[in-house]
Amino acid sequence: MPIRIERNLPEGKASALSQGIVDFNRTAIPDLEPNEAEIRFHAVATDSAGTMTGGLRGACYWNTLHIELLWLADSERGNGTGRQVLEAAEAFARECGCEHALVETTSWQAKPFYEKNGYRLMATLEGRPKGHASHYLSKSLAGSS
Repeated sequence: MPIRIERNLPEGKASALSQGIVDFNRTAIPDLEPNEAEIRFHAVATDSAGTMTGGLRGACYWNTLHIELLWLADSERGNGTGRQVLEAAEAFARECGCEHALVETTSWQAKPFYEKNGYRLMATLEGRPKGHASHYLSKSLAGSS
């Protein structure tokens, strides 16, 4: 069977690949949320002029908030904006039925920030990227507000 690497898989094939794992997962857990249940969102911080000063991109699926990125302008670091953005995202995720939160951060990024906000380190992958480490953290959203 020939195997090819495809950098630009046609949309129909990409959809078929995604649907294949969705169908497989449903055989294991019939009431698993469908792909359409994924909720993508942004929590955005702005200054008094309406300029974006930071934010979070996340997705809610499988009863879990997946934090994809969180960025703050230098002027916003250390003044509570990051905590407010994170809390807003967590509150939204709870409204969507999320009971857990997951995030990946790197050694030069925000591990202490997440830990200060109740996230616990689950694993560290050393050497990713070279000379650094990736940290994987989680937090229970159930019962918190």
